[in-house]
Amino acid sequence: MSTLLDVKNLWVKFPTRNGVVEAVRGISFSLGKERLGIVGESGSGKSMTGRAILRLIRPPGIIEADHISLHGQNLMDLSESKMRAVRGQKISMVMQDPKFSLNPVMTIGDQIIEAHRLHAKSSRSEARKKAIEMLEAVSIRDPERVMKAYPHEMSGGMGQRIMIAMMLIPNPEILIADEPTSALDVSVQGQVLSIMDKLVKDRGMGLIFISHDLNLVSQFCDRVLIMYAGRIVEVCEADKLHEAQHPYTRGLLGSLPRFDAPRARLDVLQRDPAWRDAPSVEART
Repeated sequence: MSTLLDVKNLWVKFPTRNGVVEAVRGISFSLGKERLGIVGESGSGKSMTGRAILRLIRPPGIIEADHISLHGQNLMDLSESKMRAVRGQKISMVMQDPKFSLNPVMTIGDQIIEAHRLHAKSSRSEARKKAIEMLEAVSIRDPERVMKAYPHEMSGGMGQRIMIAMMLIPNPEILIADEPTSALDVSVQGQVLSIMDKLVKDRGMGLIFISHDLNLVSQFCDRVLIMYAGRIVEVCEADKLHEAQHPYTRGLLGSLPRFDAPRARLDVLQRDPAWRDAPSVEART
């Protein structure tokens, strides 16, 4: 499998009055044309990893890495103006809640058109045509009506589809999806995932799917990285996630409710201080 992205020894740090907080601690992984899941509990460093790839950690936050290479080009060496050409054009990111990602005072159409013209330098009529095509591609009915609507008029599922359409307009090589289905009901979750799956396959993209839902990731992704306290503690084939060996992963799986094996009380994750200090596992394609 050809490698699109290679990350080596990535750290994300935040200076505080009480010392430096290390949100991501020396992780290394690569991404090919695949669906790569990153899972872990809140605070494990999943979202910070996605943001650090695009260098979206703002001061006083600090990003350090041996390299974050896209086709061999180290993104850590690029100026901010050159990074703006990477964001969206080559790597796009769908944030967790569309209500906070979309501009509340602009219509949906104006926002998608602006995103397209920013990267393609096209006319407004061409951008409008492309925007309608993308809304249709993410299974939005009556895209003409949606183009004239404002974000607050959209449901959570519609908002996520609009964000996916907006992020895919520049035809990026990599899509980072940060918990894109966490606020959606199960039926809408399935629709959004099938749309993302089709788009990734049709376009030959790489997908980083960040989630806390182990069952969802095991069904949707190809490989899974399990993060704990800023480190990768285990790497699994997604369809073998339930055979994971690390006690942290086993603890997460044991804390999930199951319809086929109901229990009066779910297991409580028992943490071992040694997990935090263990070296991060490398995850290469």
